[in-house]
Amino acid sequence: MSGRKIIHVDCDCFYAAIEMRDDPRLATRPLAVGGAPDRRGVIATCNYEARAYGVRSAMPARQALKLCPELLIVRPRFEAYKAASREIQRILRDYTEFVEPLSLDEAYLDVSASPHFSGSATRIAQDIRRRVWHELRITVSAGVAPNKFLAKIASDWRKPDGLFVISPAEVEAFVAELPVNRLHGVGKVTAERLGRLGIRTCKELRQWSQLALVREFGSFGERLGQLAWGIDERPVEVDSRRQSLSVEHTYARDLPDLAACLERLPQLLEELDGRLARLDDSYRPDKPFVKVKFHDFTQTTLEQAGAGRGLDSYRRLLGAAFARGARPVRLLGVGVRLLNGRGGEQLELFAP
Repeated sequence: MSGRKIIHVDCDCFYAAIEMRDDPRLATRPLAVGGAPDRRGVIATCNYEARAYGVRSAMPARQALKLCPELLIVRPRFEAYKAASREIQRILRDYTEFVEPLSLDEAYLDVSASPHFSGSATRIAQDIRRRVWHELRITVSAGVAPNKFLAKIASDWRKPDGLFVISPAEVEAFVAELPVNRLHGVGKVTAERLGRLGIRTCKELRQWSQLALVREFGSFGERLGQLAWGIDERPVEVDSRRQSLSVEHTYARDLPDLAACLERLPQLLEELDGRLARLDDSYRPDKPFVKVKFHDFTQTTLEQAGAGRGLDSYRRLLGAAFARGARPVRLLGVGVRLLNGRGGEQLELFAP
């Protein structure tokens, strides 16, 4: 086990928290931030009062209102969210130069060599949470662990407004009881595949050899074997830069034709815009692309330089990509390549 001390900080329902902070009248009612329900809008985030009704991020706004008829959906104010994010980043960098922002509302910190609080990662995390609340009046949850994989799990363990610590001595026992769907990189499809093999916890995953996992899952099998023991050697990447950003959905029932695929496109694009808005201003959106995975698991990706990034451009790309297989579709994805440099425009896909 590495001797690193990693903190993952994650703001609680960030967009909604800013809205409730700026208008206290919203604090006691179910609240979501997202697009208009009559224009196929999606939920970007929601407060915990709304989550009690089953409302979740990326859910269609119409569905959210069916679950919670009293839900108030407000339009996102990205400039306000970015301003708060800059203040949070300023606070984080008071403790270490090794900060890896993941989005506007979460980041990793490597405090292994930090002199603050005699090098105690737990006390640093406590002080970060105290300062963010005192200076910005929003809450953050934090996780402390020997690596990024475990720190991210820990930050979610006692949400909202929580702190959870996994010490090196606790790693093996803690990870043994983790469901495999909590592992980094394990999505719904992989979790179901593991379940069919009788693997539902990391303790059960440990019974498989690395060779057997590689035979079953390819190169990802080696990664699975490491995570089952809580091993993650990824460093906190201070200068890490995204090359692209995308969203994709796997559908419970295959989409039978191009018309069915095109019908899903506005929701995907609205979700993509929400994720783009969470990036800082040093990124500039460039080429749009689409990904199509057909029912037989063959897939294709198509992008076009110089194309616009509106709905019509994505419709044309999707039509051309679908024509490559012309079969029922199990997964659709939309995305955009990213260039470094300030001053780029943001996608504007949230319907007015």
